[in-house]
Amino acid sequence: MAKLNDPVQLAVIGAAHGTRGELRVKTFTGDPLAIGDYGMLYDETGRPFEILDIRPAKTVVVVRFRGVNDRNMAEALNGTTLFIDRSQLPQDLDEDEYYHSDLIGLDVIDAQGNRHGKVSAMFDFGGGDLIELTIPGKRPLLIPFTQAAVPHVDVKAGHIVIDPKAAGLIPDVDEEEDRRRQLGGEGGGKKQP
Repeated sequence: MAKLNDPVQLAVIGAAHGTRGELRVKTFTGDPLAIGDYGMLYDETGRPFEILDIRPAKTVVVVRFRGVNDRNMAEALNGTTLFIDRSQLPQDLDEDEYYHSDLIGLDVIDAQGNRHGKVSAMFDFGGGDLIELTIPGKRPLLIPFTQAAVPHVDVKAGHIVIDPKAAGLIPDVDEEEDRRRQLGGEGGGKKQP
């Protein structure tokens, strides 16, 4: 069992694929097949996972791990998160590239310095990266991780700068008026007898 000093999640194991122990794996790497380039992966307990074979399959990759030889063994791994140590990641990122793990925990402010919470998670449901904001006393909310919504990231300073309007935190006046009209305001309601 290996103990990772600074674990970074690279993937999560999904459902079994077929009867020979193959698994569907959702990766958090730019190129899903690149997960095979990192060598040994580890679960939360330090259990090692060695990739023997990997191939693309729609939105995931299908992986065969050493020691997982049948469907029952594969099904028992569903939901297992896989990690590597941070030291295994390339450190020469472009100026506008970030590891999700570096963004989690950063303060969220606007250009005037007003606080809007903290980054609590990062998601990608297929339409692009989303930032989950945690605001004390409120429900978490998602904002797009785009140049318009998040014009500046400063990991060293410990914050990201957002444009509240582009992030959807401030309603657009024109959109609000259109919505009111559609919901029954001017010309949008049913006629009463």
